[in-house]
Amino acid sequence: MEKINAIGRRKAAVARVYLTEGTGNIIVNKRPLDVYFPSSILQYVVKQPLQTLNVADKYDILVHLDGGGYKGQAEALRLAIARALVKINPEDKPALRAEGFMTRDPRTVERKKPGQPKARKRFQFSKR
Repeated sequence: MEKINAIGRRKAAVARVYLTEGTGNIIVNKRPLDVYFPSSILQYVVKQPLQTLNVADKYDILVHLDGGGYKGQAEALRLAIARALVKINPEDKPALRAEGFMTRDPRTVERKKPGQPKARKRFQFSKR
């Protein structure tokens, strides 16, 4: 099996994933998953598509993560892994879609407007 690649995005984060057959190693930006994401919750989020299909120890995953915060990066990585697994076996798509792993979350930060301190917040009104 050759390298399968896929891209996942969430907020400002971009995850580029390269899947090869292996023993379940996940390397993120040249560091193991548990070093890059010390939080067990984020490690769980990243591994969700693999555990849904019971293939957690079947593939080695090399990841290049860029931009965003750790939560956005973890969810971008989850989407990229799900897309790569579907490239390998298209019959897995309904199972992953049912769990919500194939949908790109479109929510991003709203831009700041001129004459306001933030996107929606206004400066305090003074009558006098």
